Amino acid sequence: MTLASQIKHAAEDAFKRLYPDIHIDCTMITVNQTKPEFKGDYTIVLFPFLKLLKQKPDAIGKQLGDFLLDKTDLFSAYEIVSGFLNLTIRDTCWGAFILNHFTDTRFGDKCKADCRVMVEYSSPNTNKPLHFGHLRNIFLGAAMAEILKANGKQVVKANLINDRGIHICKSMVAWERYGTGDTPERIGVKGDHLVGDYYVKFNDVYKQEIAKLAADGMDEKTAEKEASIMKEAQNMLRKWEAGDTDVKSLWQMMNSWVYKGFDVTYKKLGVSFDKVYYESDTYLLGKKIVEDGVRKGVLYKKEDGSVWVDLKDEGHDEKLLLRGDGTSVYMTQDLGTAKLKYDEFKLNQSVYVIADEQNYHMNVLKIVLKKLGEPCAHGIYHLSYGMVELPSGRMKSREGNVVDADDMVEEMINLAKEQTEQAGKTEGFSKDELVKLYETIGLGALKFYLLRVDPKKKMIFDPKESIDLHGFTATFIQYAHARICSILRKENVPLVPDATKFQSFTQSAPLLPLETKIILALEEYPLILADAGAEFNPSSICNYAFQLAQMFNTFYDAHSISKAESEEKKQLRLMIIIMTASILRHSMHLMGIRMPEKM
Repeated sequence: MTLASQIKHAAEDAFKRLYPDIHIDCTMITVNQTKPEFKGDYTIVLFPFLKLLKQKPDAIGKQLGDFLLDKTDLFSAYEIVSGFLNLTIRDTCWGAFILNHFTDTRFGDKCKADCRVMVEYSSPNTNKPLHFGHLRNIFLGAAMAEILKANGKQVVKANLINDRGIHICKSMVAWERYGTGDTPERIGVKGDHLVGDYYVKFNDVYKQEIAKLAADGMDEKTAEKEASIMKEAQNMLRKWEAGDTDVKSLWQMMNSWVYKGFDVTYKKLGVSFDKVYYESDTYLLGKKIVEDGVRKGVLYKKEDGSVWVDLKDEGHDEKLLLRGDGTSVYMTQDLGTAKLKYDEFKLNQSVYVIADEQNYHMNVLKIVLKKLGEPCAHGIYHLSYGMVELPSGRMKSREGNVVDADDMVEEMINLAKEQTEQAGKTEGFSKDELVKLYETIGLGALKFYLLRVDPKKKMIFDPKESIDLHGFTATFIQYAHARICSILRKENVPLVPDATKFQSFTQSAPLLPLETKIILALEEYPLILADAGAEFNPSSICNYAFQLAQMFNTFYDAHSISKAESEEKKQLRLMIIIMTASILRHSMHLMGIRMPEKM
């Protein structure tokens, strides 16, 4: 139990004894860290009790403060400031906390609960490689999966591959027209990149055909429909859904190239999945759900055979669920996937990591499932996030002006190499160790920068800023961790020592302000972790880890460990930095970031 929780329970007990006729429980008591400009460690907010107790805040604060000091061993002093009771924790409590937890490498983790959550992320299309725009999605989903696990949830990490539809047929048509038998092995290109090149080729040719038709007098909208290459793609989609052998064979071949390319990228990123779904498998289930909805009268057909849902009562218009020619739309297959996931895992919650451009789509998905009476509707949570742009502006796949994820990773690793070499920090490392270090720093910088911003906000990614050793970066946190490791090596103390070696620790000297401050921050970690899980926001953990690294630097610059004032102080400070390093590792592990022991 955290100190904040202990304080809540102690205050609840105090209120029961002081005011036996009035019910005040833990849920009514707010405990925050005391603001730095006031004395104290934790603060109880008194305003909620003024009407109940019919007393002024100072009177309530004095009675509560006197009781807590007299009847508990937690506090050494209190102060009442404008409706807030600021409490100072006893040094012995802080000492006991650090002694009890400094070797706990899973500090903050909750016990496993019977709550099944699926986090679906990445969800690429098989018509192009993973690009830079995918990375925020991938890192956000992977981080939230780990955060939810740490909060006791049973998590399934899922990837839904968008492997069918008109966009996939575009790459296939272009390869058929212009590929001349190109394969990844033949021309030495990753399969996902090769297929992506033909997707761009399709759109280049499509624009040319539209321009030619328009020059011949056709209006642009009609030209978009009449362009021969688009008609070929639409015809190929119809053949695919009809099970045409040749089309399916081409589709399987080109998709296999893409999957091999994806696997290389995922491995480099350190990302994995427990379950992979394919839209080519789920769209038929979606069709069946739609057909059942028509039979039930929840959905309706138009004269052209297309199926729609009326959402006017929900503040929307009509929504197409099945085209007149019987082919699926995105919503069709999403209905099928949602049901399949729920039926397979009996999920309490299904988290979709999808950009905020799809807010309407996700809202409609949930509404339609509710109308159809599907139980999976109630657990759907859309983790909506803002798009990422580069300083040069927004990227568009169809125009070929995207930055591939593979290229961005290599750029970050090269930046890490340049920075390390320029700083002259390569001594004592073997060649292989340096390669691993550059990857650790480069990928860490990339992940942290994309996760440090609240997911709801749009952002611009600046590669050089992301790897600044002195900035709000993973590099800064990694360096603080490496400093701690260096101190422990000099003291011949392992990163996770035998706690019994510190059992002789006794606390007689008062804690210094910086000692108290960093222990207070360490004690807060479980609350930060719980809030990040509840709010689906990894950025709060990034902020916490950065501030903790800053605190360590300030603490270490002010207080020696090897030449501490006494053996007691040396032991205390060793325990503090051991736990600091452990929490930095734990928090960054949740972000998928490795922590080097040397930098």
